[in-house]
Amino acid sequence: MQFIKSLIFNIFLYFGLIFIFILAIPSLILPNKVTIFFGRLSAKYIVLILKLVMNTKVIFHGEENLKKVDNFFVASAHQSMFETFALQIPLDGPIFILKKELLNIPLFGWYLRKIGSIAILRETTTKENLNFFDKIKERLEKKNNRPLLIFPQGTRVKLDEQPPFKKGVGRIYKALNLPCIPVALNTGKVWPKNSFMKFSGDIHISFLDPIMPGKDNDEFTKEIENKIYTEIKKYY
Repeated sequence: MQFIKSLIFNIFLYFGLIFIFILAIPSLILPNKVTIFFGRLSAKYIVLILKLVMNTKVIFHGEENLKKVDNFFVASAHQSMFETFALQIPLDGPIFILKKELLNIPLFGWYLRKIGSIAILRETTTKENLNFFDKIKERLEKKNNRPLLIFPQGTRVKLDEQPPFKKGVGRIYKALNLPCIPVALNTGKVWPKNSFMKFSGDIHISFLDPIMPGKDNDEFTKEIENKIYTEIKKYY
C-alpha cells in the first residue's frame, strides 16, 4: 500500500511541477515577483498533494521569529528536496546558495537563475569561489533585502544524522553582519533523501530565535548547530 501511495504521489509531483514550470516560462522575462509567485505556487501544490495522497500535514512553527528582526539570513537543516520548496511559503523570495549543477537543470535551473540564486562549486578552490562572499553581499544589496537561505550541513542528511556544520556558515555570518534565523525540520522522516518511497506523518518546520551578529565564527557555528540538532530531536 505504501508503494502505491508513493507511486501516485511521485506521478502527481513530477507531472504537476513540470506543468507549473512550463506555465512559469513567461515569468523569466517578467519582474522577479512573478517568478517568485510561481515558486510559492509550486510549494503550495506539493503541500496539497502531500496532504491528499500521503495524509501528511506540513506545520510551520515560530514564524513570529521572522518578525523580530528586519533583515536576516536563514540557515536551515537539509534532509530532502521538499524544504527547498516549502521554505518559499513563509519567506519572502529567499535567495538560495546551492551547488552549481542545479542551475543546469532545464526549467528548474532557469527559475533558480532568475530569482538570483548564488552557485558554488563544492570542494573546489576557484576564482569564482574566492569571490563568493563579495558576490553574496552584492546580490543581497540588489535584491531589496530578500533573505539569504543556506543549508550549512552542505548536503541532504538523514533525520538522525548530525554531521558538523560547514565552516562557511560562520564566514557568511561574519561577512553579512546580520542576524541569523536557524531552521530545524524533520522532512527526512516523510521524504527520505534519494528514496522513491514517501511516508505518512506530520512535517514540522521550526523557525528558531534569531542569533544576533557579533559572535566569532566558531562560537556562532557551534551555537547554531546545537540549536538546530536539539530541536530536530523533538521530531524523531
